[in-house]
Amino acid sequence: MQPIKPAPRFAFGPRNYRLMWIGLAVLAAGFITMMFGDKENYGEDFLGITLGPLLLFAGFCIEFAAILVRDPSLAVAPTPPAPTSVPGLSVDAATAANAPVAPVAPTAPAYKRL
Repeated sequence: MQPIKPAPRFAFGPRNYRLMWIGLAVLAAGFITMMFGDKENYGEDFLGITLGPLLLFAGFCIEFAAILVRDPSLAVAPTPPAPTSVPGLSVDAATAANAPVAPVAPTAPAYKRL
């Protein structure tokens, strides 16, 4: 009997992809703002020097969050524990095997201190 392999899952869920698309849109808006935003030469006004880089920074922060945020729809359901009983053993022996073990008292170290 072979063990059942779990189905492969994607690392990102729908929430992550939505955040990625929003981040890409904000990045595109930042680059477009820096390129075409002002009537000054080479975008040397508020839109090209201040607003565009702020949009780029916000877009990269959104992309970073899209990678790190864990989507709740990808939560793994807990699997039940494997049965511990062995055929032929009585119920008492199976429960005794799962009983907690008393802690062992520490012994003296095997080396000498100088």
